[in-house]
Amino acid sequence: MIFRFANPFALLLLILPAIYFVMIGGFPALRPSIPVLRYSDTRLLGDTRSWRVRLRRLPDVLRMLTWVLIVLVIARPQSGREQEVIRGQGIDIVLALDISSSMEATDIAPTRIEGAKAQIQNFIEGREFDRVGLVVFAADAFHYVPPTLDYDVLTDRLSDVEIITDYQLENGTAIGTGIVSAVNMLRESEASSRIIIMLTDGSNNKGNINPLDAARAAESIGVRIYTIGMGRETSVALTSDSGVVQQTSNDEFDEGTLQEIATITDGLYFRAEDNAGLQRTYEQIDALERSDIERQVFVRWRERSMALIVSAVVLLLSERVMRQTIFQTIP
Repeated sequence: MIFRFANPFALLLLILPAIYFVMIGGFPALRPSIPVLRYSDTRLLGDTRSWRVRLRRLPDVLRMLTWVLIVLVIARPQSGREQEVIRGQGIDIVLALDISSSMEATDIAPTRIEGAKAQIQNFIEGREFDRVGLVVFAADAFHYVPPTLDYDVLTDRLSDVEIITDYQLENGTAIGTGIVSAVNMLRESEASSRIIIMLTDGSNNKGNINPLDAARAAESIGVRIYTIGMGRETSVALTSDSGVVQQTSNDEFDEGTLQEIATITDGLYFRAEDNAGLQRTYEQIDALERSDIERQVFVRWRERSMALIVSAVVLLLSERVMRQTIFQTIP
C-alpha cells in the first residue's frame, strides 16, 4: 500500500491562516483579553470563569481544523496498490551435471562436484522468470528435477546431489545419454528459447549414444547447448573409499567433442579450471541467455477524500451551531 497527494502544492494553502493572523496582529486566542472591571486583587473574587469562558475559543479551533481538512481535500489524498504486468515469457533451461567419480577430484576446492554445485546455485538464484530443470548423469542419466519456477525446491534438491556412489549407478561418463535425457526434458516445452548447460570433467566412455548425434537431435528441435569442461588437464587428486589420496591423470578429457557439441547447436564451449573460471563461465551464460520479458508496473489509485469532506462538514456545522447557541455573543 502506497500513499500520495495528487495535488501536493495545495498544501501550501495551510500557511494562509498564519499569514492572515500575522497581518491582523496575531492569533486572537493569543491576544490578552481586556478586562471590563479592574480590581486591586482578583484573588478576592475567586475563579469566576465558567466552562463557557474556558471553551470560548473552541469555535475558532473548529474553524481552523475545518480549514486544514479542506486543504487536504484539495490536495487529493490517494492510496494505491502496485500491480506488475509481465509481457513475454522466460526461457527453459536444463542443467546437465556430471556425477561420475572423477568429480570428487580436489583440483577445484573443495571438490569439483561441490564447486560446480555452488556456481550452479548462484546461476539459479540469478534467474527470475525462467524454468530451470536438472539432469544428472554418469554411466546413465536420469531426470532429477523437472523444469520449474520454484527455485527454492530446485536449490534444495541440488544441495542433495552427490557422486554416483549414493545412487548405486555404474561409474563412467555418458555424455550422449546426458544430452538426450536433457533434450527429452525440453521436448514438450513451448518456450521461445530452450537451452542445455552441460558440465562434465571427462569424455564419453559409456552409453551407446554418440554425443554428436545427440547434439544434432537437440539442434533439430531448436535446443542450444552450452558445454563446460571442468578441471585441469594435469594430474588431479582423488580420495579413495579407504581415505588414501591418489594421483590420477585427466588425459581423457575430450575438449574437442565438447566444442563440437556446442558448435552444432549454435552454443558455446567454456573451459573452467578453477572456481573463479567456473563462476565467470556461468556469469557469461547468464548474460547471453536472458528472458525476453517486459515488466510494467501500474498503480491503481483510490481517492481518500470522502472521510475528510464529511469531517470538514461536521466540524463546520458544529462551529456554526456553537456560535449561534452556547457561545453566542451580543454585538
